[in-house]
Amino acid sequence: MLVISRKKGQSILIGEDVEITVTKIDDGSVKLSISAPKDITILRKELYKEIESENKSAVSSDISLLKKIDKRDI
Repeated sequence: MLVISRKKGQSILIGEDVEITVTKIDDGSVKLSISAPKDITILRKELYKEIESENKSAVSSDISLLKKIDKRDI
C-alpha cells in the first residue's frame, strides 16, 4: 500500500489513464475528482461491497431454488 500526502489542487496518477485530484479539504472531509476513461468502472468501496453482497445472496437463492427443483424431478 502506498500512502502519500497531497494538498488541494495536487494530483496522483494511476497508470497513464487515471488521474485523482484533491479538489477540496474541509473539516475532516476530502473531495476528490477522478479523471479516467469511460471503460473503467469507478465505485465507492461501500457501494461495491453492497453490490457484491447482493450478488452473493442472489446466487445463493438461485442455487437453493435449483436444488428444490432437482429434488422434485427425482
